Amino acid sequence: MQLSNSEEQLMEHLWTLEKAFMKDLLEAYPEPKPATTTVATLLKRMIDKKFVAYAEYGNSREYFPLVKKTDYFSKHVNGLIKDFFNNSASQFASFFTTETNLSTLELEELKKIIDSQIQKKKK
Repeated sequence: MQLSNSEEQLMEHLWTLEKAFMKDLLEAYPEPKPATTTVATLLKRMIDKKFVAYAEYGNSREYFPLVKKTDYFSKHVNGLIKDFFNNSASQFASFFTTETNLSTLELEELKKIIDSQIQKKKK
């Protein structure tokens, strides 16, 4: 199941806050802030999709994510690799490193990350 762009933006706030009441979520948005009803609608959809849950305290609801950010984005990156790069991580890496205008420093940092992962896998 996937989130819309608006839902992803709200989910980003929830991941950052870890748990939040409606007022906390509204405060997290930059100006112009969305209407309370808009955020309530997004939360309802996200609850239906099993991305968010809440605890009730009287008339208030404290919302929290049910899906970890790393799990959500890992699924999307793996889907991207599968759908657009013939399930080839090396094709994805080739495209990513040649088509995204990375600086030499950024490429060197990526190389360090890859070298580190290779060392971990060898152990």
